[in-house]
Amino acid sequence: MKSRRQFMLLGGSALATLAALTHWRAFAAGSPASPAASNAPEASGAMAARFEVMRTDAQWRAQLTPAQYHVLREEGTERPFSSPLNDEHRSGVFACAGCSLEVFSSRTKFDSHTGWPSFWAPLEHAVATREDGSWGMVRTEVHCRRCGGHLGHVFDDGPKPTGLRYCMNGLAMTFAPRAA
Repeated sequence: MKSRRQFMLLGGSALATLAALTHWRAFAAGSPASPAASNAPEASGAMAARFEVMRTDAQWRAQLTPAQYHVLREEGTERPFSSPLNDEHRSGVFACAGCSLEVFSSRTKFDSHTGWPSFWAPLEHAVATREDGSWGMVRTEVHCRRCGGHLGHVFDDGPKPTGLRYCMNGLAMTFAPRAA
């Protein structure tokens, strides 16, 4: 009987910890992780962020597909290897699907073998970052600096010259081919 009680207490504690971690992001959005993060997007209706492009929730839902809305506005992640942009190899520019701000050049794209479009650097003044403590780990979230849309995460295991891997959701971007 005692072991059953201990099991129930541990299970309850684990659920409480999980709930605290998932709701923590709503409160953490107000404390930026870097100078660029001061424009961090709202997380679950936390403190209102200000961006050049602001829309109501209804306007975002009308503009974006449900999958794009989930990624850009709810900080979701698309399934790996599901985006056609993962296999996009033409010369051009990748832009935020929320506001059309150009965020990455095809010149910095590389195949990370992760299943998401990856880049070793964004375009200048295109993205901002903040600490992301979801899923029980600390990562660096990348979002569009103009509309706050969630693009993906950046990791320090990329190629030269930066050593960074901007692992982006293809749903969060559009592609415009351009001559080299």
